Amino acid sequence: MEALKEKIAKEGQAIGGDIVKVDGFLNHRIDVAFLEQIGQAFGSAFRDAGANKILTIEASGIAIACAAARYLGDLPVVYAKKAAPNTMVDGFYETEVTSFTKRTVSKVIISRSYLGPEDRALIIDDFLAHGESALGLMDLVEQAGGRVVGAGAVIEKEFQGGGARIREKGVPLVSLAVITSIQDGKIYYRED
Repeated sequence: MEALKEKIAKEGQAIGGDIVKVDGFLNHRIDVAFLEQIGQAFGSAFRDAGANKILTIEASGIAIACAAARYLGDLPVVYAKKAAPNTMVDGFYETEVTSFTKRTVSKVIISRSYLGPEDRALIIDDFLAHGESALGLMDLVEQAGGRVVGAGAVIEKEFQGGGARIREKGVPLVSLAVITSIQDGKIYYRED
């Protein structure tokens, strides 16, 4: 998505050799008009995937998943929580994920009420680095007896291997911008 690469060049920042800071428009402060373009891109990419639900992890993926849902027939969006509220009385599925950016391990959960064997889930998130979040969501879907029909990332850092891990599982993956490397403050993309 050329508009995304332009947005990253204008408003993003490379930090070291492995971090891309886009919190000015994507995952801290959100450019809602641009988010609509991202939603449209995912809608086009996954129109025929057969999803009946979109999954993400709190918090950065929620707005992106909601934007995509609008272009996929207003699918429901379910997000994995990082703590069980006392209102979650019907039980839940649970897995652990490691956050590359925060360098933490979190247990994430989804209520059994919102994920089941009838679900064909599309996973949507802001970043795909090592693939831990997507793999964790895939694990939750498997626990529920459902099926993952696709995964989408706004930005994939290909050099960190997460995309390869998702593709090895046979899950169709669409990344709107694929970064192959970051060197001397410059971001390099895969040209599709």
